[in-house]
Amino acid sequence: MRTRPGTVPGRVPTNHLPDLLKDVFPVLTSSLIRYAQPVPRYTSYPTAPHFHDGIDHVSYARWLGETDPHKPVSLYLHVPFCDRLCWFCGCHTKQVRRYDPIADYLDALGAEITLAAKALPGRRHVSAIHFGGGSPTVIEPDDIDSLRRKLDSAFDIDPDCEISVEIDPRNARPDKLEAWHRFGMTRASLGVQDFDSDVQRAINRLQSFEQTRVVVEALRDVGVGSINLDILYGLPLQTTETLRRTIDLAVSMRPNRIALFGYAHVPWMKKHQSLIDQNTLPGLAERFDMASFGAAQLAEAGYIPLGIDHFADENDNLSAAAATGKMRRNFQGYTTDEAETLIGLGASSIGNLPQGYVQNAVSVGDYIRRVRAGALATSRGFALSPSDRIIGKLIESLMCNFSFSIADLRRTFGSQVDDLQIEAAAITAEEKDMIDFDGDLFLVKSAARPFVRTIASRFDRYLPTNKARHSTAV
Repeated sequence: MRTRPGTVPGRVPTNHLPDLLKDVFPVLTSSLIRYAQPVPRYTSYPTAPHFHDGIDHVSYARWLGETDPHKPVSLYLHVPFCDRLCWFCGCHTKQVRRYDPIADYLDALGAEITLAAKALPGRRHVSAIHFGGGSPTVIEPDDIDSLRRKLDSAFDIDPDCEISVEIDPRNARPDKLEAWHRFGMTRASLGVQDFDSDVQRAINRLQSFEQTRVVVEALRDVGVGSINLDILYGLPLQTTETLRRTIDLAVSMRPNRIALFGYAHVPWMKKHQSLIDQNTLPGLAERFDMASFGAAQLAEAGYIPLGIDHFADENDNLSAAAATGKMRRNFQGYTTDEAETLIGLGASSIGNLPQGYVQNAVSVGDYIRRVRAGALATSRGFALSPSDRIIGKLIESLMCNFSFSIADLRRTFGSQVDDLQIEAAAITAEEKDMIDFDGDLFLVKSAARPFVRTIASRFDRYLPTNKARHSTAV
């Protein structure tokens, strides 16, 4: 078995890289350790470690009741089960061998859908639905149909609603794909990670290219119009060469989007990650190489880089949203969803409302008990202050656009943003090699974009008091 490589085979000579990527290498040699420090992924602000139990089901019901009845909502439904537990996984999920626990959970999920809908002011339109996991493809076809009926009884799902489902190719039987098509799935997201067999054994996820290709073709045959593939770098035994081959194979299937995520090794949070031999993990410089060369390879294949880790073809709606400044970032990553209210359903699900964030009980048993008692399953959350909303908007703009405008923030929030101009100038003075700031536009230089999470963290009011540990920023 391979051990962690000291030198990376198959490395592309730097004179073959795009000019943008060449600019990154001086940063690598001088400041990688400093800027690749562990920081949040900023899918929210404040981030989840700051949620607290002072926000409960009563608070959540009140917040739902205060939402604008004329505006659509979006839904996230979490399925916390898998046929087999992958060792790299950072999700709230568990392996099950029987269907009974899944059936019990789906019964509670249906009850929660009813409870959430009743708390809203009037019957609401739904503009986006996302099924995540775990693995939504553990659900049997009859229950997929039942879920759609339950949602239809509680909400008005818009005809053009984007319905995305995370698909595990290893359990995506044709009858399940047909059921998800009946449900209305418009976008399928398939986990790939790495097609190298040694890497797959090291993360306990055996999934061949052929197995994945067959499912992609089956999804297209049933009429799913958009395919996403998720690839990870920084996995055990992985090299730039295994990643290059994986990207080549992924591109051959011509997905509409590819996400190139950095593996977050957090065994203090996810105990099963301790099954991965840390000695086989790539080092910091190797991770940076993988991210950089992978991004260049995808750009050369015609994919447009979006944010820190997404790539899409020019016809994808995420590309259009990014081009018009409408790309958003939430707990599902980069999205076109513009609804101001995201209702999280299921164990551990997080909701986002104008008033703040809420999270359901993480334990499946606790979640089911709460719902069967006739209450929403909220276990914690966070009420946003005016300052939180300003910084949250600023950080989201950095994560989506690598910039923010003081004038734009002032138009939304008024004079409350005045102190930010001084703060932005001070940060620029300290990081002049990374940032341009003209008094209005705060712009992360192209060479510094891999470290935008670290730059965003400079505006984070809570990070200095945060005792949580985070994954590396590269």
